[in-house]
Amino acid sequence: MFKYHKRLFYPIHVERQDPTFAKVLTEHYAGIDSELSSALQYFNQRSNISNRHVRELLGLIAAEELGHMELISVAIHKLGGPPLTLENSQGMPWKTNHIDQSSDIMNILQVDIQAETRASSLYQQHLKLTNDLYMKKMIRFLITREKLHKYLLKKAQTLMLRNGSPEEFNELIYAYKMSLQVLE
Repeated sequence: MFKYHKRLFYPIHVERQDPTFAKVLTEHYAGIDSELSSALQYFNQRSNISNRHVRELLGLIAAEELGHMELISVAIHKLGGPPLTLENSQGMPWKTNHIDQSSDIMNILQVDIQAETRASSLYQQHLKLTNDLYMKKMIRFLITREKLHKYLLKKAQTLMLRNGSPEEFNELIYAYKMSLQVLE
């Protein structure tokens, strides 16, 4: 079950409008390595996973990625960006081939680890394109969360490889949930 909370994961402020940087951020909204791509990929992949713990982890991360997409959309609007559509920063429409649709759990986890790496890298690149201290803080926050996702996905991959115990998988879910406590 998903619940919508009006409160954002992270408060969004801007020093001044910057439509050029807002356009850059649309890449994170609906580009190949966007929050939209990540959320839909994880939601789709979890349907093909029998391990209930990994399925839960992907669902939790997918919901968070939608929260990140919301942060990006609010930042784009506050920066004076264009009306949002499902297009990247070059105006190319988002496509379903932006997401991996494999069903092998080890492949899924590897693809997701790579996706989190690319998302972090893209945020790092875009961090250099703004002088807005609030935007820099938001991007650093998002980088931190993407790195946490990558860490948890790697841990899930390790547990799958060595047939981890239910207790170890429960600790993985607990670690994710505890990481959210810092945000409240």
